[in-house]
Amino acid sequence: MRIAVLGAGSWGTTLAILLNGNAHHVALWSHRDDHAQSMRQHHENAILLPGITIPDTITITSDLELVVSDVDVLVTAIPTQFLRSVAKRLGSRVTESHLIVNVAKGIENDSLMTISEILADVLPHVHKKNIVTLSGPSFAEEVSRKVPTAIVSASASLESARRAQQIFMNPYFRVYSSDDIHGVELAGSIKNVIAIGAGIADGAGFGDNTKAAVMTRATAEISRLGKFVGAKPQTFAGLSGIGDLIATCMSKHSRNRYVGEEIGKGRKLQDVLAGMVMVAEGVATTKSVHDIAKKHNVELPISNAVYQVLFEGKNPVAATADLMTRDPKEEH
Repeated sequence: MRIAVLGAGSWGTTLAILLNGNAHHVALWSHRDDHAQSMRQHHENAILLPGITIPDTITITSDLELVVSDVDVLVTAIPTQFLRSVAKRLGSRVTESHLIVNVAKGIENDSLMTISEILADVLPHVHKKNIVTLSGPSFAEEVSRKVPTAIVSASASLESARRAQQIFMNPYFRVYSSDDIHGVELAGSIKNVIAIGAGIADGAGFGDNTKAAVMTRATAEISRLGKFVGAKPQTFAGLSGIGDLIATCMSKHSRNRYVGEEIGKGRKLQDVLAGMVMVAEGVATTKSVHDIAKKHNVELPISNAVYQVLFEGKNPVAATADLMTRDPKEEH
């Protein structure tokens, strides 16, 4: 198939290489011309994915009109807070015949929309059944080296989810299908917030007991919020739920866990972010989750504690103490 990958970060580049290896015709778009030129010249995304060769059969460009012309599938690997502006540039070039596969994770500030909702909002010619989200424990650093990985393809239409499943699946990249796109997107977004919390626990010098408690109780939070979007409870026990949560809270590759760890050590958020090349989606998503919880009056104590530490300057030790001394409850 003819596929355009929008977003030449580590994940977009990795998936472009994967899809090329699956015998598809692939074009990769970067929003920066100098970045596109560098990748064409050196066949490598040197800063974001060093050491991984980009085949010369992949077209690399910064021309958005060129990359989306005459394609069957659009893969959006654009950070959530920038997606709307890029999607508006696509406009009527995206039609009801296109399959759109989102591979980013997050919830837009202000609108509180998930990525599939943003795409449906901005691209009126696209039916929701043609929008798919890929999510699960899948660090680009490992997938690019063909480390065995399993994720889930979700859409309001199971047929569309299965189309994406066939397009992406190969011997090292196993794809399951689901019709619970709301649950998959919610789980993939909130786990980044929890990963920041897990990192804060690491940075503050707490132990494995603390991190295990954070991760376990986080599944209860995600499930609680999932009820408000009609998500299926089993989704949160799957790859996009507990699977992605474990990986993101534990891995050295996790940008969100890294942000939390540095905060836990006492650094300021703006200083941590200023020193990062890649985007930590969980920072912006923390604001969105905080607003969603207030809007629906849903109790999300861990997510709220992360918000207080990041944006209200609360001491991580004090935030942990507040979590530990809440009123006694039954486990559910």
